[in-house]
Amino acid sequence: MVDAATIAQAYIETWNESNPQQRMAVLDRHWTRDATYVDPLMRGDGAAQISGLVGAVHERFPGFRFRLTGKPDGHGDYVRLSWSLGPDGTVPPIEGSDVVRLRDGRICSVIGFIDRAPTA
Repeated sequence: MVDAATIAQAYIETWNESNPQQRMAVLDRHWTRDATYVDPLMRGDGAAQISGLVGAVHERFPGFRFRLTGKPDGHGDYVRLSWSLGPDGTVPPIEGSDVVRLRDGRICSVIGFIDRAPTA
């Protein structure tokens, strides 16, 4: 049985890790080597590209943090979660929902959706 909360925490940990070497260690621990990530703005295949995507988010939004919103749920090899992105102590300007697919208990693919973001 999938522990959706544990998978969601590992996923958010990945996105919040700003140190590239530590981020690769998180990816190695929680993601498969051939993992894929896709959302409306970007795509990455494998740990190096996914790490690069995460690094680009940190560069574009310095000081912002990802947080889980609501309760993650899952069934079979899938976990659905919602998140927010913003600086501490403010209403986050960006929100999204992602679907994570697992293989052998590790993240192997993610389809991301941006639910709310500032325009322009």
